[in-house]
Amino acid sequence: MPRKLVGAIIFGDLKNERTNNIDFVLEDQLKFEGETGPYVQYSHARAESILRKASAVDFHTTDKEVDDPAAWETVTALNEFPSVVESACKDFEPSEIAKYSLKLAKAFNKYYAHSKVLVEDDKLGARLALVKSVSIVLKESLNLLGVKAPDEM
Repeated sequence: MPRKLVGAIIFGDLKNERTNNIDFVLEDQLKFEGETGPYVQYSHARAESILRKASAVDFHTTDKEVDDPAAWETVTALNEFPSVVESACKDFEPSEIAKYSLKLAKAFNKYYAHSKVLVEDDKLGARLALVKSVSIVLKESLNLLGVKAPDEM
C-alpha cells in the first residue's frame, strides 16, 4: 500500500477524538482539500518546494522580522505547537495534533495565496524563515501521528 494512502488513513482516523464513533469514507480522506492528511502533506511539500526554489538564499543571517499582516495567522499558529503537543500528551488525545496541523496548514496556505514569498527584497529572509518553520512543524506534527511528510507530491 503506498505511503500516502497509509498516511491518509492514519490521519483520517486520528483527527477524530478517540472516544467518538466516526463514519470513515476512504475517498473523502484521499482528497487534497478539506480536513485530510493529504492536505497537510501537500502543505508540507509546498513549503519544501518554496525552500528548494530559494536554495541560494541564506536566510539564517537575515532579519527575521515579519511585518506582513497575512503572516501573523501563521506565526500565531506556529507559537501554539508546544502547548498543543503538551495537551495532546496529557489528555492522550492525538486528534489535538491532527487538528492543529490542519489549522497550521490552512494558515500557511492562506499566507502563501496572499503573499509573494519569493520576491527578492529585504524581507525575503524573514519570509523564508517562516516557510522553514512551517515545514519543520508540519513534519513534526505528522511524525507524531505516524504519518510521513513527503518533500514532493
